[in-house]
Amino acid sequence: MKSVLIVLGAILVVMGSVFTLQGLGYLAGSAMTGVTLWAVIGPILAVGGIALIVLAARTGRSGHS
Repeated sequence: MKSVLIVLGAILVVMGSVFTLQGLGYLAGSAMTGVTLWAVIGPILAVGGIALIVLAARTGRSGHS
């Protein structure tokens, strides 16, 4: 379960980064390019992914699974 949470968190971080870059206009080629909403949603997803990774890492150290 720990590895699943870490992988899910990493996916959220990557998605959040892509959404942010598209929202800011640095990655072109989609309907999300240049839309401020995605520049706001992206960092929220990325922070959520980081929190999930940290939670999974802490859960593994305490001996609970």
